[in-house]
Amino acid sequence: MPTTLTDLDTVRELEPVAERHLEEHLRKAKAWHPQDYVPWDDCRNSAAMSGVDWEPGQSELSEVARTAMVTNLLTEDNLPSYHREISESFSLDGVWGTWVGCWTAAENRHAIVMCDYLVVARAVDPVTLEQVRMAHMTTGVAKPVKGQQFLRSGAYVTQQELATRLSHRNTGAACNEPIAERMLQRIADDEKLQMIFSRNLSAAALDLTPNQTLRAFTDIVTLFQIPGLTQPNFRRNAVVLAEYGICDLRQHLDGVLRPVLRAWNVFERTDLSDDGERARDEIAAYFDELTLRATCFEEQRDRAAAGHAERAGVAP
Repeated sequence: MPTTLTDLDTVRELEPVAERHLEEHLRKAKAWHPQDYVPWDDCRNSAAMSGVDWEPGQSELSEVARTAMVTNLLTEDNLPSYHREISESFSLDGVWGTWVGCWTAAENRHAIVMCDYLVVARAVDPVTLEQVRMAHMTTGVAKPVKGQQFLRSGAYVTQQELATRLSHRNTGAACNEPIAERMLQRIADDEKLQMIFSRNLSAAALDLTPNQTLRAFTDIVTLFQIPGLTQPNFRRNAVVLAEYGICDLRQHLDGVLRPVLRAWNVFERTDLSDDGERARDEIAAYFDELTLRATCFEEQRDRAAAGHAERAGVAP
């Protein structure tokens, strides 16, 4: 087997692996229906339908929970761009087309149930939600790194699905509302299964062409960007989510990167040489940098919390 493969060669070589893991994925996936996670009894007409428009007092969610829910929804919702990118990377032939279709349908269901919940439960301003949703979908997303799209996409989807799973679970807890928590846990379960498929496929790619694959992985790990980056007010909202423990650097390092690279056996591999070893060294250096940044952020967050508590006259 040559040490460097084209995307087409890799797709062909890994097709039997994909068939096996897709069969396992479909066997484990549980059917569910968005309407079972939406409080339809709370539904009311808007003023345009002789009802009452949304007001902040109608929401049972905190500001942090609303911010997290909208951020998660917009991340799920930009499906046309995601479908284009993933279909170009994986192909739509044979098992790859089946997987892309399954993934797209699942992501669409996530967006549907979250949007229905937010509007029906009057958790957020539906007008503002539609405005930011349309702005985000109009902007779309694009591949963060060009070249070797099959290998890079496998690594990216693995990280993204695991990061999204953590964000959904933490958002559900922040909502402090049983229907929202149950809905987001259901979505998180889907994300986990999708992550496992991509993680297993990437592991097989590492065994097939270790140096080339690890270089692709390193590019994605060190340049990782969540697909919601182009949504309105993302950076400001990301700060809020980090401050309240929904999604922060420590969680990304310990809850996403370390488990993924451990599953890929990156730091214990003995089949690397040249660029593969350099790529592994780059990941190790990046981990050191991210650990330092995470520690600094946590210290700043703790100091800010202590200051707020002191001003409020309560123990931190």
